[in-house]
Amino acid sequence: MKNMKMIIALVLVAVVGAAVAGGAVWYMSKGKEEPAAESKPAKAARKEVKDDKSAPKYLTVDKVVIMLKRQPGDTLSHYMSADLVITTTEKKEKEAKEQLPMLRSVAVRTLSNLPMATAQVMTIDQFAAELNKAFEATYEHEGREKPFSEVMIGKLIIE
Repeated sequence: MKNMKMIIALVLVAVVGAAVAGGAVWYMSKGKEEPAAESKPAKAARKEVKDDKSAPKYLTVDKVVIMLKRQPGDTLSHYMSADLVITTTEKKEKEAKEQLPMLRSVAVRTLSNLPMATAQVMTIDQFAAELNKAFEATYEHEGREKPFSEVMIGKLIIE
């Protein structure tokens, strides 16, 4: 009887072991299956997206610190700190990077004209619109093409 229990226990261990091993093999091979055949248009579309050099690229201009315009009677200075995000393309990324110091300068010049009372009530979209207008005017005045499509505000602090 004791031998019979031992044989049953060994058979159960073997069956459970085989089941665990089979499950592990199945699980490990799940990710290695061949992908289903793609149609030619699907392959072309995937390649087109991969090769698209006009996919947006984002560059940052961190910590643009601006002293806001003082109003008559103001005894305190007020400051603004902004992180800007420039949207460009892979093709124009290098040119946009080279112009980041000029973009910082235009941003400081534009935003430093704002009095504290005006800056406090402006929305992020309004700040971005003011900056985009200033960049358009700067590039138009210089007769050059902008190497980016828009400027967005990544972070804005007013004190």
